[in-house]
Amino acid sequence: MRTSTTARVGQYAALLAYLVFLAFPFLWLISTAFKPPRELGSLHPTWIPENPTLDNFRQAFDEQPLLHAALNSLVAALGAAVIAVVIATPMAYVMARRRGRLARAATGWVVVSQAFPFVLLIIPLFLVLKNLGLINSVPGLVMVYVVWSLPFALWMLAGYVRAVPAELEEAAAVDGAGRLRTLVSVTAPLLAPGIVATALFAFITAWNEFFFALVLLKTPEKQTLPVILTHFIGAEGVADLGPLAAAAFLATLPSLVIFALIQRRITGGMLAGAVKS
Repeated sequence: MRTSTTARVGQYAALLAYLVFLAFPFLWLISTAFKPPRELGSLHPTWIPENPTLDNFRQAFDEQPLLHAALNSLVAALGAAVIAVVIATPMAYVMARRRGRLARAATGWVVVSQAFPFVLLIIPLFLVLKNLGLINSVPGLVMVYVVWSLPFALWMLAGYVRAVPAELEEAAAVDGAGRLRTLVSVTAPLLAPGIVATALFAFITAWNEFFFALVLLKTPEKQTLPVILTHFIGAEGVADLGPLAAAAFLATLPSLVIFALIQRRITGGMLAGAVKS
């Protein structure tokens, strides 16, 4: 009994330490965003600003086109999330339901492709987009984000498809439904948590992505929010810390809000009780 209690206390302590480790950068970012310049340069920084101010936010919006950049990021992230889910859902269904060497090879390739570094992909993607005339354009960036997020989306959705009882599809086949009708009317509604989770992953990945946007987008009016944030760093590497923290804080809010709104749907068990054995 004592050993079990000690182990449980240790688990909670480790979880608390992990949460503190994760929360520290975000809390410090919030604190920095509301500090005046005098406190930012203090040799004895404090967690809570002594004289909180909104001047950093005003300066950030005055110096850089944050709203336009946020709109570019939103279009790119939403476009990538929707297209990736639309493509990945039927492909994941085939991967999960078909048996054979081809299906295993496809699954293995999806897993292996996650190990490819950005640098390995950027040159061929750049050449393809150049031939299509999509360099320095948001649609071209959407295509790149779809290519990058699609393998993980396939792997993720295939796991959800395997969790759907095959008896439901067999019953639909007995009633005369084809593969496409079964996918749309039977399987897809039960995949709602997986589709939402996959779309969230693709959205957050595209919203926070920096490297592809930096290489492919050249003009400021086309650049996304992560790229615009680098403009708060001077040529000599000196950061305008207050406005940078304020802009970075605003850039993190959409991901946090979206996750908070749909996290119950992600974790909800919509398959509970679908089949009674």
